[in-house]
Amino acid sequence: MAKRSRPSFTKRQKEMARQQKQQDKTARRLETRRQKEARAPEETEDPEIAGIRPGPQPPPAWLEAPQKRS
Repeated sequence: MAKRSRPSFTKRQKEMARQQKQQDKTARRLETRRQKEARAPEETEDPEIAGIRPGPQPPPAWLEAPQKRS
């Protein structure tokens, strides 16, 4: 009966392929991280709520009643 040829060689090839894939993944992750850092930071404040502070807000100008002069 003939044996299969060199199972250790195929095992070594699989291990090398796994290591190469892991190195590729690491390189891809680093590249993605560099691209994210290189991008301009996005505006952190929503323009719709810009200038609003926490707590009770003063009434808008159109709601204020005009004061009568004496």
